[in-house]
Amino acid sequence: MSQTPSHGLRRWWYRRLLGAELGPGVAIHRGARFTTRGRLSIGAGSNIDSDAHLDARGGLVIGANVATGPAVMFLTADHAPQSPDFAGRLRPIRIGDRAWLGARATILPGVNVGEGAIVAAGAVVARDVPPHTIVAGVPARVIGQRPGPFDYDLSNGQRPFE
Repeated sequence: MSQTPSHGLRRWWYRRLLGAELGPGVAIHRGARFTTRGRLSIGAGSNIDSDAHLDARGGLVIGANVATGPAVMFLTADHAPQSPDFAGRLRPIRIGDRAWLGARATILPGVNVGEGAIVAAGAVVARDVPPHTIVAGVPARVIGQRPGPFDYDLSNGQRPFE
């Protein structure tokens, strides 16, 4: 279904069969992969670019008017490194309104990305990102600030046939 060239059909599928909560004007482009059913909420006007990986096993909340680049990964599950039996653990991810995640950025379990923050392309985010902060690198580190307030609406981000 993720390759269907219709935003409307994909949204219907994600809401009805995957149990996702999607606000008005959400665009999830072709090739998106979902790890679990339910536990996913995406706010109004957010734009999830092609080939994104959305692991919602631990809970994934993406705010309104969030922009992602292609192949972004949200990972809410991992293994406890000190566990003698390789125990799994689930930790939620929260992305604030009007955050911007560059291509191939990876957000690790338990991370909160603040409102209006920018995560540079290829960054691996292992710690919370404060609002209006720009992070880059592996692991992601603060490289700047983004002045606010922000007042944009991404609900027109649906490219035809994507």
